Amino acid sequence: MKKIINWVSGLLRDEKGTPSSKRFIGIIAGLSLCIALFVNLYTVHPVEASLINAVAGICFGGLGLASVDKIWGKKDTIKDQDSDQQINS
Repeated sequence: MKKIINWVSGLLRDEKGTPSSKRFIGIIAGLSLCIALFVNLYTVHPVEASLINAVAGICFGGLGLASVDKIWGKKDTIKDQDSDQQINS
């Protein structure tokens, strides 16, 4: 059980180990999108298409922004290290 809790908490943390609200919102939006689509399959009253599109956009935005931060953050630290090496040389 402890391994599962550590895995879930690792999902919600960024590369520095701090909690990431963007990842949390993205995962919650993705789960609610799956639930909405499942409900849409098996009920008489369908879920509005605009609501599904909005939740999908939030999910994409939350998880996409977390990925962009991760990718661009590494480039910034590499540039900082390069500039430090040039200054020290």
